[in-house]
Amino acid sequence: MATPEFVLKLRRKIGHDLLWLMGVSGYVEDERGRVLLGRRSDTGEWAMVYGINEPGEEPADTVAREVKEETGVDVIVTDLVSVKSSRRILTYANGDNTMYMDHLFICRPDPAGNTEPYVGDEESLNVGWFFPDELPGPLAATTVERMGYVREYLRNKAGGDAHAQFCFNGEIH
Repeated sequence: MATPEFVLKLRRKIGHDLLWLMGVSGYVEDERGRVLLGRRSDTGEWAMVYGINEPGEEPADTVAREVKEETGVDVIVTDLVSVKSSRRILTYANGDNTMYMDHLFICRPDPAGNTEPYVGDEESLNVGWFFPDELPGPLAATTVERMGYVREYLRNKAGGDAHAQFCFNGEIH
């Protein structure tokens, strides 16, 4: 589903005014170290799976749902990497203005579910597993940024500090 029904209902009331939404991103890595990416139909860029929380939906459930809908892969959510607010207003082709708070999660394929990706909806042109040193292009800038957050989180976790990254008083913690 491209735009959730609750967003469409809000847009009928507020038009193109700025709308603040909660979002999720999923960094999915398999046992071989490959990353799951999809080529987005709206931009043509390769990106991690991301989406919008439905009202009352837990962010970890949202990321698992979005990965399944867009790639067909069943995942287990293992780590919360970061909670970050975008300071950038996105203006879509239809004129809608939106900003997001993103919850970035690490996921792994669920061995009891489907692990072979396929294009699951109209949001993707292609999906697949890629080794980190063989990522396809063009890669979305947000994916490059979020992969950096994942690398930093994993370095910190290996050093004994597994807290999620966040900003406080203008500093990243």
